[in-house]
Amino acid sequence: MKEMLDRRRVLRGMFGGAAMTVGLPLLDRYLNTNGNALASGAPLPVGYVNWFQGLGFAPGFWEPKTLGANYEFGYCLRAMKGLRDKTNIYSGMKVYLDGHAAGAHGSGPQCIMQGGIADPSLPSIDQIIADAIGTRTRFRSLEVSCEGTQDGFSRRSATAQNPSEPSPLALYGRIFGPEFKDPNAADFQPDPTVMARASVLSMVKDQRDTLVKQLGATDKARLDEYFTSLRELEKRLELDLQKPSPLPSCTIPNKLSEEGALGLVIGDAQINHDLHAKLIAHAIACGQTLVASLNFGGSLSNLRRPGAQQTFHMYTHEEMIDPQLGYQKEVEWFSNEVAKSLFSFCKTFEAVKEGDGNLLDRMLIMYSTDGGYARTHSTENIPMMTIGKAGGRVKTGLHISAKGDTASRFGLTVMQSIGVPIGTWGTESNRTSKTFTEVLA
Repeated sequence: MKEMLDRRRVLRGMFGGAAMTVGLPLLDRYLNTNGNALASGAPLPVGYVNWFQGLGFAPGFWEPKTLGANYEFGYCLRAMKGLRDKTNIYSGMKVYLDGHAAGAHGSGPQCIMQGGIADPSLPSIDQIIADAIGTRTRFRSLEVSCEGTQDGFSRRSATAQNPSEPSPLALYGRIFGPEFKDPNAADFQPDPTVMARASVLSMVKDQRDTLVKQLGATDKARLDEYFTSLRELEKRLELDLQKPSPLPSCTIPNKLSEEGALGLVIGDAQINHDLHAKLIAHAIACGQTLVASLNFGGSLSNLRRPGAQQTFHMYTHEEMIDPQLGYQKEVEWFSNEVAKSLFSFCKTFEAVKEGDGNLLDRMLIMYSTDGGYARTHSTENIPMMTIGKAGGRVKTGLHISAKGDTASRFGLTVMQSIGVPIGTWGTESNRTSKTFTEVLA
């Protein structure tokens, strides 16, 4: 068996009539002595996921009672208990409307994801991060949805929303289909069609350089703008011609033969969620992407119990508050299911071992929602969390309160902890240059 593994580091098979490549785990010899970096000394790359669920949690029942370390999760987040030491909770922040019309479920995520509500053309935070860390991976970013729609909050601009993939089966084929390059394969053969395209582009570049010498300033500027897209393509082709760096724990999940129904029953959404979680974790571990967005349930979440007619969203507005408990019982049931799924997502990354640590150690998973209290559409005290250490860039296990501060302060901190070179972010009253320095290592 040892000889076979030394000779062949990939398994090959067929899936849906297409050739599939199954990578084997990276051996310790590819890592440094501590198992937390590549043997070359290069650090393992930081990964980022935005995990969104609409309707948030009941105020007063999710926030820890104490600040700093050794906090206890609020009742609505009790399912996250096993991840306290890797979770930072941020409470008290809000969205400033600055006189703009409030979107019932839109202003919150727009500010959290885009830094304010004044300019819908701004890119979302995941795409800003992708511009910084996603340009050297096969997929700049991946977007998925768990309730059967293509909805999500990832966007390049107001008119360029990134559609979410609702089907785990389709995502599997996209990531691990014929174009997958195993980073741990002993042999590497560049695609001859890519080599041909690269050669053609090289010829175009030579002709361009000759032409530029004959042009005036205005035409030079126009030509430079025209060839910008070709430069980006050249970078993409250059990446395709390079052998991927070995990565720890790169394995491919078993072929998917079934998936949950693409419907609105919360159990189906949870099945799809867990499949998406495994695929995203494997994709990041194998260097196929470093950025992803997951929409568990939109801001108008229509998830419901089996056999029920009322949805999560309907309950937030129509259910009476239990006078003894102080919260809406059905809403709290959904909230607990949401927290359990978030916990499951993070544990999926933690289960991927890398040297003496795991994949969650080099991740930053950002929980976001649309408001502070779904019952009244409040954008005060919006629940915010991060899970993971971002490769040692983030101190964890803290509860931080910033009452009255803009929610974009949270996003700026997230981007800086990932390594995005940005000092100020947001629009109007939501513009800030203030980060949570106490969590930045």
